[in-house]
Amino acid sequence: MDRQIDFRPLCESDIPTLHEWIRRPHVVEWWGNGSGCSTLDETRSKYLRRLAHDSHVKPYIAVLSGHAIGFIQSYVAVRCRDGWWEDETDLGVCGIDQFLADAENLGQGLGTSMASAFARRLFQDRRVTRLQTDPSPRNARAIRCYEKVGFRAMREVTTPAGIALLMVMDRPAS
Repeated sequence: MDRQIDFRPLCESDIPTLHEWIRRPHVVEWWGNGSGCSTLDETRSKYLRRLAHDSHVKPYIAVLSGHAIGFIQSYVAVRCRDGWWEDETDLGVCGIDQFLADAENLGQGLGTSMASAFARRLFQDRRVTRLQTDPSPRNARAIRCYEKVGFRAMREVTTPAGIALLMVMDRPAS
């Protein structure tokens, strides 16, 4: 059963909390691949760009019962650059990335509920044809989470962050 998870857009005042979250050991293991967020200023610089109206990346805080429980973002795959999804041509493909803020919430189905609720939200936009995600092939917990949501593994791909398992979920039939 899905928990009632809501999503609110990330705002500038969330950046210190986000910075603290992405430095937690259970997040560092899989998130960001050391992508330049070691200081609060680096985190601010990276994520404030995503708050711009014309950004192809849309970051959110996941909220359960009034408490922030994690971070999730969507992106338009065809608008990515610098080695990300350069073969994608479908404007309707959106990617997602997520993590839970607290390690004690791992293994309880909360990430699955979060990804499932976010997928439903994204598919409300009729222009979205497919969702994709790209966990590490070694991240069995994330892979199982996405499989439960309805993603299927396609193939391993090389990304700027390393080897990833491309997983996709097509728009459900109406």
